[in-house]
Amino acid sequence: MENIKVVLWGLGAMGSGMAKDILLNKQGIEIVGAIGQNPAKIGKDLGEVLELGRKLGVTVSDNPEQVLKNVKADIVLHATQSFTKDVLFEISLIVKSGKNVITIAEEMSAPQVETPDLAALLDKLAKENSVTILGTGVNPGFVLDTLILTMTGACQVVNKIRAARVNDLSPFGPTVMKTQGVGTTVEEFHAGVKAGTIVGHIGFKQSMYLIAKGLGWELDDIVETREPIVTNVYRETPHVKVQPGMVAGCRHIARGYKNGEEIITLEHPQQIHPELEGVKTGDYIVVEGTPTIKFSDEQEIPGGIGTMATAVNMIPQVINAQAGLGTMPELPVITALMGDVRRKIKR
Repeated sequence: MENIKVVLWGLGAMGSGMAKDILLNKQGIEIVGAIGQNPAKIGKDLGEVLELGRKLGVTVSDNPEQVLKNVKADIVLHATQSFTKDVLFEISLIVKSGKNVITIAEEMSAPQVETPDLAALLDKLAKENSVTILGTGVNPGFVLDTLILTMTGACQVVNKIRAARVNDLSPFGPTVMKTQGVGTTVEEFHAGVKAGTIVGHIGFKQSMYLIAKGLGWELDDIVETREPIVTNVYRETPHVKVQPGMVAGCRHIARGYKNGEEIITLEHPQQIHPELEGVKTGDYIVVEGTPTIKFSDEQEIPGGIGTMATAVNMIPQVINAQAGLGTMPELPVITALMGDVRRKIKR
């Protein structure tokens, strides 16, 4: 039985992490191609780029067309950008080469929400080439949608859903700090939200769509608010220094309405060093219904590890799926891949 063959497109923190997960933890999966854009990595062996201390015989290329044309693979793990319009060309190239694709672009978890025309185009393209496209990650893709829907499976009736993902932004770099408004004044924060430079969490509308579709609800409206989290103490990371009175993060809330009633509430307050003001990180879900089910994880599922794991662990489900543009709730339940992954493939 041949190994499952994977191409990586994107070798930043997430792409490199997925590569290491496959190489160190998975059986029956083989990396056969690597596409990057950092000049310092191009032309080098992937093993050297990943600092594994050994060569893998895979050279990092900045020519995706050439790699996709010449390398035989079952699937591409794609990790470049966040928005559907920005990854459309890349995903189209993958699909046209006859390869399945899992992307961690947040909007691709449900591109029907913001770009229904592009979603229809990708679905058509995937079916024409007999492959499957999936967008996933820790959130959207798992915590605030798929996990919630799985919990409702033990309910006879669901009335409302409330969920929050409280996390620490401290490990992230300068780009994330800017998009969350960390280090700005309150006035600069509100101006950034208005200008679209401070975005908060990307994926609330996608999670809302997946939850509502899964439950058979039709939402009348989705309202999002973004408010500054103002610090009372000094906070610092390697990339930003925040004085008292300045913004340490963004409290982003999305509310979904049906018949004028708020039935889905998703919160994602993100800030640096929340512990300095007694805030505990974690993931919290309440499904109000018959019965009411509550979930609490006071450690917070790590965003980076969770995203890498979710993408890698969905490889067999995507390879086995019907051709087209899929979503996490439509595919078989995700699990960790602890045995030989080839046993999960239906060929």
